[in-house]
Amino acid sequence: MTASVEISALVESDEPEWRLLWKEYLEYYETSVSDAVYASTFTRMLAGNAGDINEFCGLLASVNGKPAGLVHFLYHRHGWKIENVCYLQDLYVRKELRGTGVGRKLIEAVYDHADTMGAPSVYWLTQDFNETGRRLYDRVGVLTPFIKYARQ
Repeated sequence: MTASVEISALVESDEPEWRLLWKEYLEYYETSVSDAVYASTFTRMLAGNAGDINEFCGLLASVNGKPAGLVHFLYHRHGWKIENVCYLQDLYVRKELRGTGVGRKLIEAVYDHADTMGAPSVYWLTQDFNETGRRLYDRVGVLTPFIKYARQ
C-alpha cells in the first residue's frame, strides 16, 4: 500500500526536522558530521531550492503532516554532455515507512526536477549492504557496471 506522501522543497523553518532526518540517515551509514557541516549543507540547499544551479537542492517528504524522509541532489557538468547531469546524493526514509512508496516519490520528485532543469540523466550510489534501498532502486533505475574508487 502506498502512503499519502507530500513532497516539498526545503524552507528555512524545516531545519530542525531536516536535521533529525539527516542525522538518522548518517547513523544508518555509521557516520556523523559536525554542526558546521549541518549548517553549511542546509544553507546550500536553500540556495539551490531558490534556483542557484551551483548549489544543492533538498526535498522533504511528509506523511500525514509528519516528516517521513528526505532527498539531497545537485547538478554538475559532464564531459560527455552539454547539459548538466543530476547526482542524487542522499535519500532517506524513516525505517517504519520503508516500502510504502515514500522513497519512490522522493526519487520521482528528483526526476521531475531534473527534467525541468533539462538534465538528461540522474544517477546515484549506494552501499552494497543497502538491500532495502536496492530493491527500490532496481525498480526505478538501472544498475550500472561502474565501480567507485576514492582517494586514500
